[in-house]
Amino acid sequence: MSGITVAVVGGRDVAKELGKKGTSSDLTLFNHVRDGHAATVVEPTQYPEKLPPLLFALGMADRAIFAVPALTREIAETATALDLSDVPVRMALGAVGIEEVRRALAGMRFVHEPTAPLDTSQLREEIDGWECAPLTGPTRVAIDHAFPVKGVGAVALGVVRGGPLHAHERLRLYPTEREVELKSIQVHDVDVKEAVTGDRVGLALRGIEADELARGQVLAPPGTLATSTTLSGTAFRKCPYYRGTLGSGAQLQVAIGLQCVPALVEFGPGQSVSLTADRPVTFSAGDTALLADLSATAGSRMVGRATLAAARQA
Repeated sequence: MSGITVAVVGGRDVAKELGKKGTSSDLTLFNHVRDGHAATVVEPTQYPEKLPPLLFALGMADRAIFAVPALTREIAETATALDLSDVPVRMALGAVGIEEVRRALAGMRFVHEPTAPLDTSQLREEIDGWECAPLTGPTRVAIDHAFPVKGVGAVALGVVRGGPLHAHERLRLYPTEREVELKSIQVHDVDVKEAVTGDRVGLALRGIEADELARGQVLAPPGTLATSTTLSGTAFRKCPYYRGTLGSGAQLQVAIGLQCVPALVEFGPGQSVSLTADRPVTFSAGDTALLADLSATAGSRMVGRATLAAARQA
């Protein structure tokens, strides 16, 4: 079975037409399995009231569907987050015309990608043909939900990236120094011995309790990821729709995958930036850090993006 994770952002009530409702929190997941292809559709349910769910949905996704029923402030902010992210975007338009959208979102990286009217039947057909990009390197699974199961113990949910994941493998729970054993693996409720890139997995873990697990923690082989409170970034790009004043000493939120933490930001020469997070975060060189200002009351809460440089192993 092949798997893909798709974020559906913008218009409401689109994701529920694309799969069967599953896990629900500030994110709601919908599952669709057909002919050996499994799609997990992620909706940032508590956005726009809260910005982090939008960033988490994009952090989970292989691709995004940007549903645009009308041009609103919410749609504009969603567009800025998509523009700063690395996720491929498919636009689906409601009553608004394509030329109007392209004028409003001029300069964003995805505005000239293939676009079609918002038709959930057509979207389901398209999703059935989408595959996640093959990824090399060590296995990593970013945890998006975790809970206890009677008779099983701690269970973590996430998506496999990189190399295959095997039952009974020992992994480090980054950014902590704990190691855990994978007792068993399920892919869409089916027990398997191995999971590969794109598979959405439920992992029964030995050596930890469910209340010690949290969104943003990453399961990976020991020594394969960096962990630090101090990060360096290059190629900083500011969001043109952010109206706040940026300067060294700014207090912002930094989103790296499914981690979203407060950080002190210092701007260096050229496009360099230094980030001091209030707690350790896990990353690899080349990962994207999205910067946000949750206190912004006008314009976009998205501030910009940077590419993370290498850091010491911990």
